[in-house]
Formats: sequence, structure tokens, C-alpha cells
Amino acid sequence: MIIINIDVMLAKRKMSVRELTDKVGLTMANVSLLKNGKVKAIKLSTLNKICEVLECQPGDVLEYVEEK
Repeated sequence: MIIINIDVMLAKRKMSVRELTDKVGLTMANVSLLKNGKVKAIKLSTLNKICEVLECQPGDVLEYVEEK
């Protein structure tokens, strides 16, 4: 299972969700879906922009956890 750690990265960067949405060009609804793991896919261009804004690597945002 892949976990999306946007909320962790936002906290580390002391950035609000609103600031992220403005800089990445996503809606609040889409960021909320990402944060809550309710998406089945993410465009690489979106992931790239998120990483650019949060100054991180994709592995900081995405985490693989083995299902038991």
C-alpha cells in the first residue's frame, strides 16, 4: 500500500495547505483527497510540482507499506 505523506511534509516546511494549493495549482478538494489517501493515481507532473514546492524528493511524499 502506498501512503501519501503530504501533511507530514507540510508540517516540516511550516506551510499551509492553502499555500501548497496556490503554488502547485491544485484545488483544496484535490489536496484533501491526496492527504487522505483517497486517490488511485497521481500524475508525475503533479508529483514533480509538489516536490518542487516542498523542496523534497518523491520518496519523502510517497511511502510504501507492506500490507499484512
